[in-house]
Amino acid sequence: MTTATPRALRTPPTRTGASTGRSGPSPVNPSLPSLTGLRWMAALLVFGLHVNNFGYFGGTGGHIVSWGFGAGATGVSFFFVLSGFVLTWSARPRDRALAFWRRRIARIYPVHLVTLAVALLMTYTLAHQTRPTPKQALANVLLLHSWWRPWWQTLNPVSWSLACEAFFYAAFPLLILLLRRLGARGSVLLGALSVAAVLVLARADAHHWWTYALYSFPGARLPEFVLGAVAARLVLLGRWRGPGLEASLALAIIGYFFVPQVTPGYSATVCTLIGFTLLIPAAAVADLQGLPSLWRHRRLVRLGELSFAFYMIHLLVLRAATDLLGTKPHFGAFAGLAVTAIAFSVSLGLSWVLYEAVESPARRLLLRRLRRPSPQPEPAPARQEAPAAASD
Repeated sequence: MTTATPRALRTPPTRTGASTGRSGPSPVNPSLPSLTGLRWMAALLVFGLHVNNFGYFGGTGGHIVSWGFGAGATGVSFFFVLSGFVLTWSARPRDRALAFWRRRIARIYPVHLVTLAVALLMTYTLAHQTRPTPKQALANVLLLHSWWRPWWQTLNPVSWSLACEAFFYAAFPLLILLLRRLGARGSVLLGALSVAAVLVLARADAHHWWTYALYSFPGARLPEFVLGAVAARLVLLGRWRGPGLEASLALAIIGYFFVPQVTPGYSATVCTLIGFTLLIPAAAVADLQGLPSLWRHRRLVRLGELSFAFYMIHLLVLRAATDLLGTKPHFGAFAGLAVTAIAFSVSLGLSWVLYEAVESPARRLLLRRLRRPSPQPEPAPARQEAPAAASD
C-alpha cells in the first residue's frame, strides 16, 4: 500500500472559492511527470483502436490487433479521470473562474480550431467525406456537438471528447469549491457517489433506457472527471490510501482486457474506472516520493507533451489514407505493420508541428498579460518613511 504524501503536502490548500479581488502569488504543487508519460500511453491506445477499426490487418494479425486494441476507447476514459486529477492538483487557491477558463481555452482551443479547419478542408478535397451542415460546423466550433448524438462525430471525430472536457471546465469552479469545503470523508463519499453513478448509467445504456447511447454524452462522462478530482484532493490532504504503482497498473490492465465481456459502449467504463482511478494517484505519489516509475522516463514525458496534438490529428491522417488504401484493406502482417508505422510516423510528425507551431505559441500569446505593468513607486524623500506596500 502506498503511504501518505510527504509532510510538505499534508496541509490542506486554502479553502477559497472564486476570488472577487486581485489574487496574490499562488503556491504551486510539484509537477508530476509520470502523469504526462501515462497520457501518451492512453493516446496510443486510442490510436491502436482506430488502426483496428480501419482494418489495416487481416487474418491472424487482425485478431491480434483486435485483442490488443479493441478496448482502446477506454483511453478516453483515462483522459477524463486524469483531467479531473490534474486540474484539481494544479488549481490555484485564489483563482477566479474567468482566469481558469482562459487558461483552459488557451490550452485546447488553438489545436481544436486548426484540426477542425483541416477536417473541413478534407470534406471538400477527399472522397467519401461527408460535408457538415452550417449548424453542425458551428456546434463543432463551439464544442457543443457531443450534446446531440447525431452530430457527435462530424468533422474531426475525436473532438467529441473535447466537448465533454469543455463541460467539465465549465463545472470545475463549482466542483473545486465543493471539494475545498469537504473533508477527506466527504470527498470519499463524493467519489463513491461518482462510481455509483457510472454503474447506474452503464446499466441504463446497456438496457437502452434512453433513445441515444450515453458514450459521448458530456453529462454521463462527468462522474469520471469528478472521481479524478476526488483522488487528487485526497492526495493533497495526505489521506490517499491505495495500492502501489505496479499493483494499480495490474488492476488497470485486468480491467482493460475484461472490456470485451461487457456490452460495447459506455459499459466499458465500468471495467477500467477503478484501475485508472488507482493508477493515476499511484503514479503521482511515486513522483512525490521519488519512487521508481517507468512513466517518468524523459522520452515518455516528451511524447506525453505531444499527446494532445497527436490525439487530435491521428484520425484525420487515417481518414486521409483511405483514399490511397481503400476501406478496410486487411493487409497481411508485414504490409499492415508497414502501413501502421507510416501512419503513426506521419501523425507523430504532424503532432510535433502542431505542438511547436500552434499549441505552445498560441498558449503563450493568449495568456500574455494584456495590461501594462504598474509603474514603480518613486523613491521616498529623504528623512521620510516610505509608505508600506499594499499586498497584491
